[in-house]
Order: sequence, then structure tokens, then C-alpha cells
Amino acid sequence: MTGVGSLGAEGRLRVVVLGAGALGSILAAHLGRAGEDVTLIARGPRARLVAESGIRLKGLADFRVRVRIVEDVRALDSCDVFVLTAKTYDTAAALEGVRGLKAAAAFSVQNGVVKDEQLAKVFGAEHTLGCIANYSGEVLEDGTVLFSRNEGLYIGELPEGRSQRVEQIAAMIEAAGVRTFASDRILCVEWSKYVSWLGLTAVAVLSRLYTHQLLQDEDLSRLQVALTREAARIAEALRVPLADLGGLIIPRTATQSSPEAAIESFRRSGAAMEAQGVLQHRMSALQDALRGRRLEVEETFGYAVRKAAELGIPTPALETVYRLLAAIDRHRAAG
Repeated sequence: MTGVGSLGAEGRLRVVVLGAGALGSILAAHLGRAGEDVTLIARGPRARLVAESGIRLKGLADFRVRVRIVEDVRALDSCDVFVLTAKTYDTAAALEGVRGLKAAAAFSVQNGVVKDEQLAKVFGAEHTLGCIANYSGEVLEDGTVLFSRNEGLYIGELPEGRSQRVEQIAAMIEAAGVRTFASDRILCVEWSKYVSWLGLTAVAVLSRLYTHQLLQDEDLSRLQVALTREAARIAEALRVPLADLGGLIIPRTATQSSPEAAIESFRRSGAAMEAQGVLQHRMSALQDALRGRRLEVEETFGYAVRKAAELGIPTPALETVYRLLAAIDRHRAAG
């Protein structure tokens, strides 16, 4: 898609971020510190804490900042940029709550690949952008957010192409301190992360290890390779190319090289994290599992298994971990 005009009548964008978890807090805090017009939609104890004390970051960034907090979405009528950061299983309820909000551009940092269609149903396809978050954080027990990785936020027109509005949004977020890329092949980027995320998340939840540890374990890496290769066959059947984005997202290396070479690539990634002092990074699903929270299973692993069955692609490893994670989540819900 090309030829889309710029946003913001006066050059300053009004940004609404839905969700005050790690990713939403990191983004809103950086935009707020940069003096941007940002509103954070939050609810419950988290909303009260942030309203009273501001957003507190530590790790790659160490500061506290106050931003506008809104619990009742009806207080908002329009914005230039809407960012969805809620968990995938909360998407339907979250979007139902903002149906009255008009957004010139909307994107989601959620995991998986069904989010774009969900956004388009609310804001319209012409207002929906593709996105992945390749940055990480964790909300700690005291409410502080640990900012652990800043590899990049990717934004682009769907399914591909460049536009002035994407360049404008990316430049704003990059200037605020969250590394950001305007992508002209965002569907490829979304699937590249999704394919990698499936393999990494499964071994993280099942092993309960920090990321740098599980990447350097040969058995876990071998399982990660198998899962990534099965997921990559789904992308191939859908004619979506995959690309290595660096860091934890290396689907081409995992699928195009030998299993031993792929395992070595994962090991090097883990060793690099360890050498850089990134020792407290945990996948978001592992954070949820350790705190007894609901897991993102159906919208991610379930979608992959169902899509593979629809396409006639065997995915025994993916189906196995899907059943395991679904069972873990059911028993969590049952107490």
C-alpha cells in the first residue's frame, strides 16, 4: 500500500495505548518522557498504581514518568495512532470497548498473526497497520517494569509497501527511545516472528528457564528447531516468505540450514545474551505461567495447528506442545 498521507494536523500525533502491561508501559513511558501526546488505557490496580506513581522503568532505561491514564474509554473520541497491547485472549473484549474510538492508524504488538484482521473489523482495513514487537519487558511484583530487550518495533502497511504515515509513526517512536523500523514487507516480518515465537515460547514454558539458558541447551534447541520448521511450512503454504531479523527471530536459519547448524545459531544467540548481561529475560508466556496467569494458547498455537490441518500439513511437534500448554492452562484455571 502506498500513497497514504501523513497523520496529525499539526505534526504532533495523539497516541492511545491500550494495555498497561510490560510492552504497553514501555512504549507509553518512552513517548511520555519525549513529550508526546500519549494516553494509556488501563484498569484496576495497575491503573491506580500508574496514576498515582507514574510508570517506573528499569533495566535498559531507568526513569519514572507520568502519563495520562484513562479507565473509561468513552472519555476518548479519536486519536491519530491506536496501539493494542492486551493479551490475545482479551482482544475481543478490548476491541469491543473501543468501537466508538476513531483511529487514523491502528496496530497491535500482540503475538500471533490474527490480530490484523481483528483490528480491521473495528477500525477498517485502510486504518490497520501490521506490526511486531521485538522488544521485551516484565512487570515486576512492585509494579516496576524491567525493560530487558530493545531489538526493535516493526511497523508497516499491509500486506507490504511504504507510506508517509508509517514513516511518521516509526520516526516518533524511534526518537522516543524504543528502537523502531518502518518495514515495507510487514507480513513477512509478522510471520517471521510468529514462526520463531512458537518454537521459543513452547520450550520456555515447558522448561521454565531464562531465555539465555534454554537457547544454550541442546535438547531444548533441537525441539525449538522442530517446532520452527513445522510452523515455517504453514507460512510456505500461504506463500509468505520468512526472514531473519536478528536476535531471537531467525526462522530462515532455523529452517534452511541443518538442524545442527540451527542449534548452534540458537546457542550463539544465548551466549550473546549472557555476554551482554541479559540474564533476566523470560518469554512473556513464561512470566504468565510462573504467576499463575492465563496462557496465550488458542490464538497462537491453536491457530497454527488448525491452519496446518486446513492446509493438510502434518505438525506433530506443534500439536504435542499445543495439547501440553492447553492442559497446563486448563489446570491453572481449575486452581
